[in-house]
Amino acid sequence: MISARALSVSLGHRQVLHGLDFTASPGEFVALCGPNGAGKSTLLRALAGLLPGGTPWPKRVAYLPQAASCAWPLTLWQVAALGRLPHGDADITAITAALSDCGVLALADRRIDQVSGGQARRAMLARAFATRPQALLLDEPVADLDPAASHEVMALLARFAAAGGTVVAVLHALDLAASYASRLCVLRDGRITADAAPAEALPAAAAAFGMVYDPGARPLLTPLTGP
Repeated sequence: MISARALSVSLGHRQVLHGLDFTASPGEFVALCGPNGAGKSTLLRALAGLLPGGTPWPKRVAYLPQAASCAWPLTLWQVAALGRLPHGDADITAITAALSDCGVLALADRRIDQVSGGQARRAMLARAFATRPQALLLDEPVADLDPAASHEVMALLARFAAAGGTVVAVLHALDLAASYASRLCVLRDGRITADAAPAEALPAAAAAFGMVYDPGARPLLTPLTGP
């Protein structure tokens, strides 16, 4: 279980989070939604134990930052293999499965600086899956992905949660969040304004972006198969 009680965080002279209570249990896929500056990434980093005073969980929790990148010209295989460092091994089965699940196994021998941004993003996600974590904390996991790839990754995360894992992901695409997440946790100005099933939380999520939720509207693009 991932949880925080009365969590307040200040960065410099600015208070970013104001006494939040948050819990994500095994089997849940929680989407953190809200406008830029709402505190979503800060909450995710706090849950990962990456803020001062926190305790990271390298073998149980995999964290993917929004600006995840690789400073070296590694192959995608080598990037995914970095996920095994906390375990002190190079589990070929885990690395292969992670690359395959993330749709880049065929590119395993390509260097990360020679693939598209979306393919590089998938390789970084494969690194997270290669740890064989109990929980995934992901900041914009579908950034740089085309619509079809975004649905594929979201379906992968939903399957991970359905198998008993815990997923907490920052998402700006409300249509994807509502289609695949089991809960939407809406942040605004460092406070949680809604935390419920998508149908119940969507009005607050839309309001956080200065929009109005219209339940009669339909998305322009939908996946060929359901989540």
